[in-house]
Formats: sequence, C-alpha cells, structure tokens
Amino acid sequence: MDGIVDSAPGIEHWIQMSSLALLVGIADHGSLSAGARSVGMAQSNATRAVKTLERRLGYPLLTRATTGSKLTQEGALTVEWARESLQSLNTLWTGAQALAAPADREFTFAASMTVAEHLAPTWIGRLQEADPHIKTRLRVMNSSEVIAVVQNRDVALGFVETPDVPPQLSCKTVWSDELVLIAPHGHPWATRNEPITIQQVAATHLVEREAGSGTRAFLDERVGTARATPIVEFNSNSAICQAVSAGMGPAMLSRLAVENSLRMGSFVEVPLREGNLVRNLQAIWRGSAPTQGPAAMLLDICALAQSGR
Repeated sequence: MDGIVDSAPGIEHWIQMSSLALLVGIADHGSLSAGARSVGMAQSNATRAVKTLERRLGYPLLTRATTGSKLTQEGALTVEWARESLQSLNTLWTGAQALAAPADREFTFAASMTVAEHLAPTWIGRLQEADPHIKTRLRVMNSSEVIAVVQNRDVALGFVETPDVPPQLSCKTVWSDELVLIAPHGHPWATRNEPITIQQVAATHLVEREAGSGTRAFLDERVGTARATPIVEFNSNSAICQAVSAGMGPAMLSRLAVENSLRMGSFVEVPLREGNLVRNLQAIWRGSAPTQGPAAMLLDICALAQSGR
C-alpha cells in the first residue's frame, strides 16, 4: 500500500456501501470468494473492490496467499466500523420510510425522541418483515405531545419516556433504560475521584431537554423540580450530545442516546453515588390493549425485543 491514498474531497465522495458489505461478508464467511457470494458480487469485481478500498483507506485489509485471503488486524478493526455504518444506514432507511409514509396509509404511531431514534426503526423493520403489506408512519414528538395525540385518538398507540402517564390511558413497559450523567473532558467532574451525588446534580446547571420531554419529566421526578436552571434547553438528544462534547456543560441522557459518543470518546460518563437512574419506556393507548392488527403486532414485537436483550 505504501501509505498512498487517493486524493478525494472527502469520504462521502468515494465510499461505496457495497464495498463495506463485501468486507463484512469476508469476515463472516471466511474468504474473499465466500464473502463475494454473500453479497451477490462476482469474485473479479470483489477483488477490484477490495483493492480500491485499500488504496483509498491507505492500508491493507487482506493478506493474500495460495491458501486464501485473511483479514489483517487493520482489516478486522475496519470490519467492526463497517458493521456500525451499515447498521446506521439501515436504521436511517427504515426510519425515513416510516416518516415519509402518507398519513392515510395503514398504521400510524407516535414515539418520543429517544424511542424514535434508537428503538422504533428496529421495531418497524420487524413489523414489515412480519407483514410486508403494512405501511407504517412514525410521528416523532416529545412525551407530552405523544400523550396528547393518543388522548385525542389521533393515533392508536404511542411510546413515551415520561413517568407521568395519565390514569385514563393504559400503559405497558416495553424497555428498561437508564439515564447517564455525562460531562465534557475539561469539566471538573470528568477527573473527579469521588462519584457525584444526586444533590450535586440538582445544584448544577445542566444542558437539558425541553419541558414536556420524558427525560426532563423523569429528572424532575427523581432529582426534584427545585433544580438549578438549565444552561440551555434542546429538543433533541443529539444536540445535547454535541453541546456536551463542545464543552458547554454536563447533562443526563438515556444510555441509548450517548453510548456511541461515549465509545468515540466525545465526552466522559460520570458515576453517580446512587447509581444510574433506571426508568421504564412505555407504550400507551386508550381502552383495552389491542388484540389484533398492526398495533397488537407491534406490541408483541416490543415484548420479544425486551425479552431478548
């Protein structure tokens, strides 16, 4: 390879998803030829695709011998990144299809931000596998808005993070989640030896979700409403992650929302003396639980996903 990298404006201009899928296929099936077959690519094309990817990345992905091709150490690490990228693209595609589906087609449900970002795409994909004729539309809003549209019968089923579900609605836990305290690398909490207490969290200005969000409501319940005013409020988890990474201040968010950024080292997780705050994400509906149709199928899928964690 000699460290030679093609000159290109950026990865988005030359990366090919088929090459990443091929690389994952090689890792999963043990050889270049088997990996090529798994993605429906001719071996000659697969060989060229790997060489092109190696040239553009600047390091070898495979070691080639008469006995076959094996992943290098760099190649094995790249495979794991490729898996995450392909999964993220699949999540994007599934979620985008649900958001773009016409409102008058088949099945619409509402979900709060964390559920919509990290759980709903997988559920929707499994629902479509179970019945390809179901066209699903996802409405993304905060928990108080989800409750409102379920109460108004705009949707039959909703998913919320807030513990404050009105008594006239039925509910069922579909996921157990925890809130994680995170801080920028330059924050005093990032290098503190002692865990932080809930009282210290309550006295500290945080980067927070907006009023009406399930995360905010859960914090109010567990930490208390007499807390320091937020540094700033955002209506998305990703915006909070970016703000914390930029050094704006600490925050408390779902582990679902922060685990990728923690793995990348964008900020640090700060231990709580009382342990992370565990909460339940819930499905809500009016009246009796749905027993048939897409809503009932989706609840079953949620139950299977929860039990299979």
